[in-house]
Amino acid sequence: MQVQGVDYRTVTLVGHTVRMINQPLIPYRFELVDLPTHRHTAQAIRDMVVRGAGAIGAAAGYGMAQVALEAPEGAGFAAYVCEGAATLRATRPTAQDLFYAVARVQGAIDGAGSVPAARRAAVEAAQALADENAAAGEAIGRIGAERIPDGARVLTHCNAGWLAFVDWGSALAPIYCAARSGKRVSVYVDETRPRSQGARLTAWELEGEGIPHVVIADNAAGYLMQRGMVDLVIVGADRVAANGDIANKIGTYEKALCAADSGVPFYVAAPWSTVDPACPDGSRIPIEERDPDEVLLLTGLDPEGRPVSIQHAHAGARALNPAFDITPARLIQAIITERGIYAPGELPLGPLQT
Repeated sequence: MQVQGVDYRTVTLVGHTVRMINQPLIPYRFELVDLPTHRHTAQAIRDMVVRGAGAIGAAAGYGMAQVALEAPEGAGFAAYVCEGAATLRATRPTAQDLFYAVARVQGAIDGAGSVPAARRAAVEAAQALADENAAAGEAIGRIGAERIPDGARVLTHCNAGWLAFVDWGSALAPIYCAARSGKRVSVYVDETRPRSQGARLTAWELEGEGIPHVVIADNAAGYLMQRGMVDLVIVGADRVAANGDIANKIGTYEKALCAADSGVPFYVAAPWSTVDPACPDGSRIPIEERDPDEVLLLTGLDPEGRPVSIQHAHAGARALNPAFDITPARLIQAIITERGIYAPGELPLGPLQT
């Protein structure tokens, strides 16, 4: 995707350094950040400098490449790799792509015959994973665009665009492809509290693509669907269970309930790396609890354009901040993947490696 005419990927590896878009600064400022070690990369994942299932996975894969490049020669190599893998796995508990990426690159390291070969194998595996993520997003866009009619009014939740992937994204990719093919598409962008990824990131992406959109309060989505103002809903997923249940940004379940009651098709877009065949259903997906301050504080720019945080609850207020919820398969019309479109209970589960 492009920013001011320049092509970017959300996360890349430059030598031993992971370079990524600093997402908390968007839409106020566009900036790249360099992370020299796997520990810096792990902290960036934990702090949501990078976020979104596919981008987290790519960052974790590159982080594992850094682990292999940093590890000492000799007997300490294997122990360093195991420790580094544990550090990366501990950053975020819900997104399946993270665990898939760590396991895949660690497998490439373990399968190499020497330390130099292991370093090369790690970099190659991490790059292949990132390239596959970008290709999956493009394929999801092409396949999913078939479900978007001309003139469609689409509702989205959170950000599942190119900032959430290496490129293209999942839920926004069909919208991009439909618009680029000449279809008229407009988007209702849920603000997605508490971190406002819809208002800050999705709206910014859509503006760059020239796609008409309006930001709405999260609680307005049901009203719009009830009044027949939404033609379909497309969301992403951080993990897809074997039975088709999905974990996605908190509030997704509510949107699915509203869509079901109003007869609005509800689609999930996700690559195969997000499917967890070992997870039987949504009740087994761990749900991340994040800092209560994300709920209690609002961030933005003051009249002079300076970033500020303000408290909008009383000083002694406490907050509960689950980052994800579970949408059951029965509320999902179909899951759009790079391999095709499937009913939630009909996913052809098997090895994810390609």
